[in-house]
Amino acid sequence: MNQAIRSAWVVAIGMFALVLGALTYVQFFQAQDLNENDWNSRQLYQDFGRERGAILVDGRAIAESVPSDDEFNFQRVYNEPELYAHLTGYYSLSLGSTQLEDKESDILAGTSSSLFYDRVVGLFSGVEAQGASVELTIDPEIQRLASDLIPEGQRGSIVVMEPSTGNVLAMVSKPTYDPNLVSGHDTAIIEQNVAALSEQPGLSIYTNPATQSLVSPGSVFKLVDAAAALESGRYDAQSEIPNPPALEFPGIEYALPNFVTGGCSSRTTADLEFALEQSCNTPFAQIALDLGEEAIQEQAADFGFGEELFIPTQVIASSFPSDLTEPELAQSAVGQFDTRVTPLQMAMVASAIANDGQQMKPQLIKSIRAADLELIESPQPEVLRQSVSEETANQLTDWMVNVVDNGTAAGAQVPGVEVAGKTGTAEVSETGDNAWFTGFAPADDPQVAISIVMENVDIPTGQQLTSPSAKRLIEAVLNR
Repeated sequence: MNQAIRSAWVVAIGMFALVLGALTYVQFFQAQDLNENDWNSRQLYQDFGRERGAILVDGRAIAESVPSDDEFNFQRVYNEPELYAHLTGYYSLSLGSTQLEDKESDILAGTSSSLFYDRVVGLFSGVEAQGASVELTIDPEIQRLASDLIPEGQRGSIVVMEPSTGNVLAMVSKPTYDPNLVSGHDTAIIEQNVAALSEQPGLSIYTNPATQSLVSPGSVFKLVDAAAALESGRYDAQSEIPNPPALEFPGIEYALPNFVTGGCSSRTTADLEFALEQSCNTPFAQIALDLGEEAIQEQAADFGFGEELFIPTQVIASSFPSDLTEPELAQSAVGQFDTRVTPLQMAMVASAIANDGQQMKPQLIKSIRAADLELIESPQPEVLRQSVSEETANQLTDWMVNVVDNGTAAGAQVPGVEVAGKTGTAEVSETGDNAWFTGFAPADDPQVAISIVMENVDIPTGQQLTSPSAKRLIEAVLNR
């Protein structure tokens, strides 16, 4: 009898251990795989039934969860949606999530490891833990002004940063969209809205153009050339460079023309100050040919070209091409051929020059707080690299001030403030160009760095939409 009891106990204990082991394996080793399984509808309902934390600008929710009257309990809602769409992205039942809704999803959903204590408390109290809120560095007034400066129907982007911290004060692009159209719970309606949005020229609801579109920079890239020239030790403020009307290449018919609408034709040679002031092509092409492809590539890399970033949303890598012929190198050095940049990248170049050559990592997140307002994280300024020496940065600053005072960026002048800037025009099609401005102010104590690009515009329109817009943004930031 005792043997039978003992055997029964052994079997019972073995079965209990087997069940406990299986549960442990599922809970701790298979949990992530099960949660991510496409067939796990329970996880899908759980995610969309959870109250996500808000995305905030200046304390006001631009994305928040509100109660819904369907099986999901909560609905994601976007306020001032078109103003912030490219930053928030969307949280969609049928499309997934993008931008901050994607990169900060664990924090917003309350499933991040930093919110473990909140989940434990919720487990014992029976109250499901809420997601944390994410406060952005964006200044709402600067964001609205930047949006207003891009006309409806115009494709363009504006980035405004603090050079010393990397904090992004504004980041806007047009065309834009309403994330509420794709964040509902009715998949049929979402599908219809996506089809309608896809018909809008130049619009992508999946990317942020300021950080994920690569465009030709034109003459704003000459800042990289000028930096390479000074850093090489082979050029200085007194160097005279040939400034012909066109740069010709032996054995081929192609010639790189100089900038014809400025004052380049008044000199047969040019120093770097004059070449930047009038945005002359041939001196900078000659510098690239003299220094070589590798030197320009290395200087571009020192400004962040070739590096993907997460701020925390993705910033794709800007690029300077390789394995170039001499004509291709000459074109690339003036921001044409296959040189491609994001609008944020050019703001980073200006910021590095403004910050004594030290480049800070761009940052969109000001703070993260739990539902009880406890501070979880407050990202601190992060140095990426020393892009150029302080001496080179100071010399470039002086030349960029001259570009605004006496050259192609005169429209960015602000009374009583020294503004440093550089314009650019990239030929991209028979119907228009990319018009650029990048710069910072005040030159002696930079508080703001700006990058503006208006795509596929004629030269007069580009001139009106870039430097004058930079002036208004500088004034707005300095008068906050």
